[in-house]
Amino acid sequence: MEKEFDLLVFVGRFQPFHLEHKRVIDIALQKSKHVLVLVGSAGKARTIRNPFTFGERLNMIYDSFPEDIHGRLIILPLYDKTYNDAAWVKQVQKLVKDTTLDVMNPSGFMASGYNDAKVGLIGASKDVATAEYLDSFPQFETVNVEIEADVHATEIRESFFEDELVYSDAPLTGNVINWMNEFTLTDECEALRREYWHVKNYKKQWEAAPYPPIFVTTDAVVACSGHVLLVTRRAEPGRGLLALPGGFLNQSEKLIDGTIRELKEETKIKVPEAVLRGSITKQKTFDDPHRSSRGRTITHASLIDLGHGKLPKVKGSDDAIHADWYNIAELTEDRLFEDHYAIIQTMLELG
Repeated sequence: MEKEFDLLVFVGRFQPFHLEHKRVIDIALQKSKHVLVLVGSAGKARTIRNPFTFGERLNMIYDSFPEDIHGRLIILPLYDKTYNDAAWVKQVQKLVKDTTLDVMNPSGFMASGYNDAKVGLIGASKDVATAEYLDSFPQFETVNVEIEADVHATEIRESFFEDELVYSDAPLTGNVINWMNEFTLTDECEALRREYWHVKNYKKQWEAAPYPPIFVTTDAVVACSGHVLLVTRRAEPGRGLLALPGGFLNQSEKLIDGTIRELKEETKIKVPEAVLRGSITKQKTFDDPHRSSRGRTITHASLIDLGHGKLPKVKGSDDAIHADWYNIAELTEDRLFEDHYAIIQTMLELG
């Protein structure tokens, strides 16, 4: 049967890959010669919202389809650009173009295939997030898939963390159920469950509030000689991950005062306070609604540029197990807490 498209693109986080995701891909395979699945939030540290790595999700998807389909199914990582929508769109455009050239001209000798190809985006437009990304690419035709089953990945994850097993009636393919049940036996899953219950108990403190609380925090991006100052978190959430020195703002202090206080408490940095304050070159608010598992948390980051020279002495204290200077070029997102990698990238204008 002649296919309507050369390539259909499906974007999602697939945390985890469930039956409605599979149904969308099944429809895409009926309509298109090839299907490109872009797996979002790739490269991030494990959290209760993003518990599974790109490689694990790739296997979930491939193993949910017969092997003879795999040649038509292309699965690639898509990295978050939390505070740079244009960079995220550009990333998707490049992945689509490169994949189209590959499937149209596998020999690589012709570059004209991209312009000749019919490329589209597929998704459930009733989903707000999906509708937004579909609207971001007017150059591609869209295929809107009606939602058949009311399946929510958030509910699947919550059930997974609260129960010891994933049961056969879960809206998941058999291979995903088996994989998740094996994952429950790992140290990674045990750490995620501890974090899940920590966050759940934390949120219980605010259940009686008339409105959902909004928390205000500060973070210090301290740069010196191509390095950034980071701490290792002592407690959940994000225990053991690298983080910017920072914390919750006290009721009686200004943002800069809170920034300097938290910086000194967590790192014991051997720089006079007057120098720290005088080295602040930029301030910016970071407010992604999903940036913290604890609830709506808005942070105010300050760039403290100490220039070039010897790295000041630091020592982890208070909420930090350890404090040290890290080469900016060697930082990877999977080592950092929440959106701190994106904050560093934004504040240091690293793209």
